[in-house]
Amino acid sequence: MFLPSPWRQFFPGILALAEQQQTWLDSAATAQKPQVMIDTLSQYYQQGVANVHRAQHQPGERATRAFEAARSSIADWLQADANDTVIFTKGSTEGINLLSQALAHHFQAGDEILISAYEHHANLLPWQQLARARDLTLKVLPMDKHGHLDIDYAIRQLSTRSKVVAISALSNVIGHRQSLQPLLAAARKAGAWTVIDGAQAAVHQRPNVQQLDCDFFVCSAHKLYGPDGVGVLFARQHAVTALRHWQFGGEMVRRCDYQQAEFLPAPLGFEPGTPSTANIVAFAATLDWLQSLDSQAIAEHEARLHAAVLTGLQERGMQIIGSPNCALISFNAPQIHHSDLALLLGEQGVAVRAGHHCAMPLLQSLGLAGALRVSLAMYNNGDDIQHFFSALDQALEILQ
Repeated sequence: MFLPSPWRQFFPGILALAEQQQTWLDSAATAQKPQVMIDTLSQYYQQGVANVHRAQHQPGERATRAFEAARSSIADWLQADANDTVIFTKGSTEGINLLSQALAHHFQAGDEILISAYEHHANLLPWQQLARARDLTLKVLPMDKHGHLDIDYAIRQLSTRSKVVAISALSNVIGHRQSLQPLLAAARKAGAWTVIDGAQAAVHQRPNVQQLDCDFFVCSAHKLYGPDGVGVLFARQHAVTALRHWQFGGEMVRRCDYQQAEFLPAPLGFEPGTPSTANIVAFAATLDWLQSLDSQAIAEHEARLHAAVLTGLQERGMQIIGSPNCALISFNAPQIHHSDLALLLGEQGVAVRAGHHCAMPLLQSLGLAGALRVSLAMYNNGDDIQHFFSALDQALEILQ
């Protein structure tokens, strides 16, 4: 299978794994890192470090400039308006938890939160727990038999009690991307805040938050070829003012005495403590590098890989979950437990994901205890796909 990746050369980790005869097909969990990210991280630490926004010395000023330049660079990558806000978090999970807590004071008993049936736990549990604590209604918007969100039905579920619509742009299980603009527009008309979990989708299509016209957008660096422990919460200008401070500590204070305090507005008011400056700077450098690449060529390459995997699984009689159309495919082998199959694949040097993928309610609704997942990235090539199917065939021969 001749599907070379011209971008593979930029990822020392994927090359090292290949030398170990290991094939990485678990990028939806976390991505391998390009050399530019590794170099930026190393260079930042080698030049001498300092904390940001709170020092009157040159290293502190240099760190602050790099930190705020990274914020501007990430806002540019999101295609945000100049008046919108980028808040740094530890990842998508913290971004959604921030929103669920920072918006909580707006809710009254009986108000509604709408999510989809295919949400990752990160975009379910914060809203679920808020609903339990505040006596709210958590509405779960259903999928059709193909794993598509029923947009028309979802719009009909909106009411004057709807306060938040929180939806993943790309399911980490089903791998189906569809247009959410009609639902977002209807939610805005109903007066609800709109939250997009972009953890998966942002990797395969550069976000355009102005075009989406959502109030909030979250994503994680480690899935976007960046470092661990960094995420982004984007907030529109009119929406960020609705947020109430939710964590407290240094850096966020305007005035403070022993009995009361006044806090800074976003973004600094929502970034207490010492930030992960080196990782944030490295993430911005990674996104700048990504923007220098041919995104259309990458999308076409990933689509060819995806089609090859999907065809091969179908030819082998695998049970495909939903109708995946982007970067990842979840499946089961009839009469074989997903963990057994994943173990045999792993023993042959093929890394896939097995389990409920942090979307247990979704799998349960489909009558499944779990599934295997193959997820692709720009650095995968035809040899990876061949290795996967060779290992899969051997595993099936043993287990069937």
